[in-house]
Amino acid sequence: MLANIAVGLLESSSIAKGIEATDAMCKMASVKLARAGVIARGKYVILITGPVGEVESSLRAGRQILEKALIDEVLIRNVHGQVLETLDKRVAVEKLDAFGIIETKDAIATVLAADAAAKAASVRLIETRTSVGGGKGYVTMVGEVAAVRSAVAAGIGAVPEEAVVSHVVIPQANVQLLETVGK
Repeated sequence: MLANIAVGLLESSSIAKGIEATDAMCKMASVKLARAGVIARGKYVILITGPVGEVESSLRAGRQILEKALIDEVLIRNVHGQVLETLDKRVAVEKLDAFGIIETKDAIATVLAADAAAKAASVRLIETRTSVGGGKGYVTMVGEVAAVRSAVAAGIGAVPEEAVVSHVVIPQANVQLLETVGK
């Protein structure tokens, strides 16, 4: 299920420049600001969505403002709809079947991993959390065992090896786990 829209992310080493870039990006093009804020170690992350051309223009404006403060960036064209649906929120699921999680070092890697996982296999993303303690992120999913294994493999394969903290597939997740990860 492709959303036919793009996601753009910029990561800045400066909070002040990050805020200035966010303003410029929103003024430059018709994009939706999905997330902007401080993450670990004083970094600032900006996440926008919209039509590809608009997101590209917006990213360009952000890069011009950030200059040397730009740490990383990514543009995902035709992002999977489940990524947008689960971005920094949890979608309830009724049963777990197999459960998978990919833990990453940063927001950009999390979104890339989530998109690749959702596109690779028939899984249901539960959550795409771009920033938790220490700047880490994670994506969780459920589905049949083979699908979850394929999705997790695709997700970790989509990001640099050093960006992956850990990944787990639990083939027959205990029903009690549903209370902490599924609702």
